Amino acid sequence: MFTGIIEALGRVEKIVSEGRNVNYTLSSPFTSELKIDQSVAHDGCCLTVVAIEENQYVVNAIDETLAKTKLADWKVGTEVNLERCTMLGARLDGHIVQGHVDQVGTVAAIEMLEGSYLVTIDYEDAFGFVTVAQGSITVNGISLTVARSEKTRFSIALIPYTWEFTTMKSLAVGHKVNLEFDIIGKYVTKLMMGKNATKQI
Repeated sequence: MFTGIIEALGRVEKIVSEGRNVNYTLSSPFTSELKIDQSVAHDGCCLTVVAIEENQYVVNAIDETLAKTKLADWKVGTEVNLERCTMLGARLDGHIVQGHVDQVGTVAAIEMLEGSYLVTIDYEDAFGFVTVAQGSITVNGISLTVARSEKTRFSIALIPYTWEFTTMKSLAVGHKVNLEFDIIGKYVTKLMMGKNATKQI
């Protein structure tokens, strides 16, 4: 489990295809603290460390992961938001994040406001995913609060710190982002969809 509070930025150093899977080698400030089999969220996608050498480590992305995330767009030099799994007893500063990307969204607009940034993102109307104003959403692994909510579109307001110290600063209109919707909202939506289906029968 994760919280959506980014620890550091990593950098993609090497990409090697292995059948339909891809091995990514990354460098990070905390590589020396990692262990084999440890889970690390990369732009919100939970990946397992399979090898470590000096200040670099390797994670493997299978075909299903590549299809559901924007990892296939990574190139050597790409910066990545990183978060290690939550420790028991630690403060939950963000919200409950599983590291399971639901779908890829598209940046529709970026507004520079006085002291903040408003980023609007479009997503597919599928599987009953919804957002609510002041609810939680994970974008590229970052726990954020929904400022505006519409069907298949939401906006998030970012403070300068989040903008500068994550990959948000490199976003542009048309860029793809990994989205994980709030787990509680997903359960409620599924329950409601099941009740509606029962009523129709």
